[in-house]
Amino acid sequence: MTDAVQLRYSRFATEEAPGRSALYEEWAQGVAVDAEIRAVLARIPENRRQPPLVFAVTRLLGAPLEGYPVWREFVLLHADDIVAECLVRSLQTNEPLRLAALLPALSEVDGPIALLELGAAAGLCLYPDRYSYRFVGEDGQVRAALDPSSGESSVILTSQVTGPLPPVRMPDVVWRAGIDLAPLDVAVERDRRWLRGLVWPGEAGREERIEAAVTIAAAEPPQLVAGDALDQLDALAARAPRDATLVITSPGVLVHIPRAHRTAVVERVRELPARWITIDPPGLLDIWTPAVDPETWPGFVVALDGQVRAAADPLGRWWEWRGTSAAEGP
Repeated sequence: MTDAVQLRYSRFATEEAPGRSALYEEWAQGVAVDAEIRAVLARIPENRRQPPLVFAVTRLLGAPLEGYPVWREFVLLHADDIVAECLVRSLQTNEPLRLAALLPALSEVDGPIALLELGAAAGLCLYPDRYSYRFVGEDGQVRAALDPSSGESSVILTSQVTGPLPPVRMPDVVWRAGIDLAPLDVAVERDRRWLRGLVWPGEAGREERIEAAVTIAAAEPPQLVAGDALDQLDALAARAPRDATLVITSPGVLVHIPRAHRTAVVERVRELPARWITIDPPGLLDIWTPAVDPETWPGFVVALDGQVRAAADPLGRWWEWRGTSAAEGP
């Protein structure tokens, strides 16, 4: 009989891993046909046994990046530790490249900016002013290049742009803070290892980009608060400088919040005297203006205060401008 673990890992092996990680594809294929390993993973709650999460946990605990037989042996030898670690871990895709898709919306906001991120993880997306940007066309030619005032950054975010290129500028960020259920401390080696483990094997350049971003964050750590966004938001927002524009970002995090709670978080964000920038699946929220069709919309929706600005890859590898004019503030 086909079980839930088998279905999830089979789907991952056929629909998600191909073209991104050959090794994760192999591991997932192995799990799908291996009843003994599936029995181990079935001990993990459903919301903690996604393939990328389980694979990252095994790597954190020491699993080598080798073929399925070696990984299988590791899982059987460390089953209890893997189950226990999965219970306290969650997917924290702290990908700075997302900022390449968010920068056009951020460029519409007058500075100086106080930046507050929901689901901040280690806070790597709180440094849009410290990274360099290279926006390239479909032909690979650079259409726009932006660097910090100090010069080219050790983190260069390269993203493909189709269609018109809106005005983009480096933001003036004077305060940065974030909320996460389990914030990561870039000064702690285990947390740094976890960030590296969340990078899929075969994703060229991504681990190096995150390592460089970690170095930048470690030089000037943001304020990171542990807890639920709804519980912590008001108090943290109140700490922002009064002479700065508060910008709340929620890049890719809302999809992980149960619907009723997600609705409450969005309502509270929109009640605050702040601008709100997010990137979400097109069918996740019903507040987009103009409305989008989830069946035909490419990628995710980038929005400023609910106003649709772009279609984008969830991790920022490409984006297409869909805005017409600057969005009005709250």
